[in-house]
Amino acid sequence: MRYALISDIHANLPALEAVLADIEQHDVDAIYHLGDLVGYAPWPNEVVALLRSRGIAGVAGNYDSTVGTGYKHCGCRYEDPKQESLSHVSFEWTRKHCSEATTQYLEALPFRIDLKPLGGHAAGPTIILVHGTPTLNTVYWTEDRSDDFCRKMASIAGLEAGDCIAFGHTHLPWHRVVDGIHFVNTGSVGRPKDGNARAGYLLLEVTTDDVLVSHARVDYDVERAMEAIRASELPEEFAWYLESGGKRLATGSRP
Repeated sequence: MRYALISDIHANLPALEAVLADIEQHDVDAIYHLGDLVGYAPWPNEVVALLRSRGIAGVAGNYDSTVGTGYKHCGCRYEDPKQESLSHVSFEWTRKHCSEATTQYLEALPFRIDLKPLGGHAAGPTIILVHGTPTLNTVYWTEDRSDDFCRKMASIAGLEAGDCIAFGHTHLPWHRVVDGIHFVNTGSVGRPKDGNARAGYLLLEVTTDDVLVSHARVDYDVERAMEAIRASELPEEFAWYLESGGKRLATGSRP
């Protein structure tokens, strides 16, 4: 079985369209999303509609569940007051512009999806999909987390050697194996933070013997996304962010 996993689209329709087109070049059995479909860019309804039209199932990111339930903020982490202020602007804009159908879809997304690629009737790896961690979709599971933290999350999730847990939320792709368990961050389709402006996603191949992980990056029309942000009431800083792959928002001003 081969899966394509996409996460943190953040209402960036050109990035999603490019990623889906690239996935079509690979022989995958299914596509799943790992949440944070909306926020920061001006296509929340279009992104959700495209995923629904393609039958792409997935889990709730913190942005999805907070918009869907009308929570007071997005549950995001801020590095400085400027980022916090901009995040609140994005959240309020997104809540205002999501259609009723989009909001209902976001509210109904599950927290976790378990996959048994080789069938539940036979032994084989389990693939668990979450947004942040198996405890909360707001916790940032960064690459510098210790092996013991990974073991703790694996125990909570019920993982064993040969299994895999995939997540997003940090927008930074990485892969580690601890005690035979695969821990994989998919990176971000629509808002990368690693200085690479290209859209990111994950290819996951499951065999009887192993789980094979491959991160992919795709060029997309960044200018189209930037122009749409500028034409909306969203802050222009979000356009700079896409252009630089996440490196131009630390102080909230353009270098």
